[in-house]
Amino acid sequence: SNQMLKMSPRLLLLLLIFAGFTETELASADGEYLIGTGSHDMTGPAAEVNLMGYANIKQNAAGIHFRLRARTFIVAESETNGSRFAFVNLDGCMASQLVTIKVLDRLNSRYRFGNLYTQENVAISGTHTHAGPGGYLQQSVFPHTHSFSHFIEHKGHTIEFPTLPAFTLSPGDVENAGINRSPSAYLANPPEERARYESNVDKEMTLLKFVDAATGKSVGAFSWYATHGTSMSRDNKLISGDNKGAAARFFEDWFASNSSSTAAGKPSPSAAVNIDKLVAKAGTVKATGGETCRETTSQGFRVRKDREFVGAFCQSNVGDVTPNVLGAFCVDTGKPCDFNRSSCGGNDQLCVGRGPGYPDETLSTKIIGDRQFKKAAELFTSAKDELRGKIDYRHVYLNFTNLEVQVEGKGTVRTCPAAVGPGFAAGTTDGPGAFGFQQGDTEINPFLKMVRDSIKKPSQYQEDCQKPKPVLLSTGEMFDPYPWAPAILPVQILRLGKLIILSVPGEFTTMAGRRLREAVKATLIANGGGEFDDNTHVVIAGLTNTYSQYISTFEEYQRQRYEAASTLYGPHTLSAYIQEFNKLAKQMARGERNSNASTLSPPDLSSEQLGLLIEPLGESPPDGIKFGDMKQDVAQSKDGHFKKGDRVRAIFWSANPRYDLLTEGTFAVVEMLQGGGKWVPAFDDDDFCLLFKWGVDNKTGSSLATIEWDIPNEASPGVYRLRHFGSAKETVVSAVGYFTGASNGFAVA
Repeated sequence: SNQMLKMSPRLLLLLLIFAGFTETELASADGEYLIGTGSHDMTGPAAEVNLMGYANIKQNAAGIHFRLRARTFIVAESETNGSRFAFVNLDGCMASQLVTIKVLDRLNSRYRFGNLYTQENVAISGTHTHAGPGGYLQQSVFPHTHSFSHFIEHKGHTIEFPTLPAFTLSPGDVENAGINRSPSAYLANPPEERARYESNVDKEMTLLKFVDAATGKSVGAFSWYATHGTSMSRDNKLISGDNKGAAARFFEDWFASNSSSTAAGKPSPSAAVNIDKLVAKAGTVKATGGETCRETTSQGFRVRKDREFVGAFCQSNVGDVTPNVLGAFCVDTGKPCDFNRSSCGGNDQLCVGRGPGYPDETLSTKIIGDRQFKKAAELFTSAKDELRGKIDYRHVYLNFTNLEVQVEGKGTVRTCPAAVGPGFAAGTTDGPGAFGFQQGDTEINPFLKMVRDSIKKPSQYQEDCQKPKPVLLSTGEMFDPYPWAPAILPVQILRLGKLIILSVPGEFTTMAGRRLREAVKATLIANGGGEFDDNTHVVIAGLTNTYSQYISTFEEYQRQRYEAASTLYGPHTLSAYIQEFNKLAKQMARGERNSNASTLSPPDLSSEQLGLLIEPLGESPPDGIKFGDMKQDVAQSKDGHFKKGDRVRAIFWSANPRYDLLTEGTFAVVEMLQGGGKWVPAFDDDDFCLLFKWGVDNKTGSSLATIEWDIPNEASPGVYRLRHFGSAKETVVSAVGYFTGASNGFAVA
């Protein structure tokens, strides 16, 4: 909606990666490379906004599991006007063309002295969490709510460029963090091709480590590995970075715990523990009641402040890879689902994948995140293969709805206008879709055809072009109220020495990704005059710059499981990508630029967007109650104190968390009592053990904030309390006010 473009200065994000840079800073530095890293909160609205990924209209945000972040690195050659590129990794379901357009517009306004950052050298990629706010994609087929501006703005954050950085590259296999969720489709690929690989998923993680060579200090690490962000289920309503966000949180905390300079900020444990004294002391600590505070007060209660190290876990060819590694089972019988159709007695909704912590989805998220983190930490510690060579990039926009493609053995073929098949509606074992559909469907019943045709009957050309996919929705031929699917897509290659990053605007299946990587590597070697060789390392950065759903192989397309039914541009989509990436790779290898570059550019549809969620209109607590007062205080345990593994819970009178997103702040804090009566933050809503939940009181209609703390092993014995922060308006025209409140004290022993 038009309101989506009214960007409050409190709604921060993506320009953080560019703030504080000047050309003179770069030109004055010596050395082959310069590196900048940065991270910023992008959690967004924690209430009422539909979460992106499962297409479940009932899955609206109602709190925070842990916060989302944007993590970025920028590399540049040290000489004046040297080549550079920026890579942004969002804890979001995918990149958005609309977000990319707006960020590039801001960059163009900020850096007027030249094309410092353009669509050519900026890559914005998503981790593919299915538990982040939606509403930021501009095509009609995707959910529209009110969640856009927090992706765009940022003020006052600087990313340092250390001089003389060193880069090391380290690959290694991650065990049991992903399995193939469409194995019957994978088996459609040629046997001789499958025989070259030990697994039907890619297990390799590639880690890029950044070190300030002058000091030896590590400043960051980015890794690429393929597994879906679907450890949190389609019924979850808490904003979460899912397994990759968890891995990043664990990695950054691990690095901080091993750094002597980052020990400050955590409370000190008691030297000796006397349980009776702790219980007695806790009994003297009473709830504060609601109090007013400043807009930025909650930022001072964050546990993680001023951290310089950035650890990002990026997505790759994730199309058919699920983190639900125990497999898919029928919820009614407990037996494995049908192998070919992923259904149970013909019902797709009964077939659901199980994560390693089943039935606890937060535990599954933690386990899969931990497996990625531990491999990254191992690669980080052992990384020795230093990168050297050029920084380079190539980019082109292409209309994928009618691309002419040369395919060996088939001659000239074409891609098609976008369309999805009935297998798309069936969903996956990560999140089953609509009743009446199954993966692998190759026919549409007459009733559904009638419904389809009443919306938009596909042209005969479209039906012929998409075969064997039966067209359920011809999204590429649907333009009301605005286009339902993207037509113009970005294809981009980034180079850092021997590391080649392929920015793809969708989800490649395992085998599709392998074919693309191998084709690009072969093209680089054949055209590079010895500059590229077998040690050239190619990674796929999935869901980057925009989103166009899936890319399956031609053989997988014939099976029409979910990934194939969601391959928008027909059976030759992968061949088109390989052809166009090879063109860019040849230019890069030969040091050429495309003198006949296309003038295509994707449309900016922001002025046409329809919003389905209004701003909160103002609210007040019940009579005699203040925001921040306790509705239900911490219930003391039977023996007077809590132990590790217990859950502590309190409910506060609160307000809708959309009045202010508390970006770089927190809605929930666990405080620990220190000497002299000082309270120190021990955990906040960016910790895995602390949940912030928003809801509405059934009797009064007032907002409630529930804080739940699962006491972790690392919690020290002592006296604690729970604190809540929030903001509110009395009316729609009122100024935003800020409040806080804390619970009774309680002892942990």
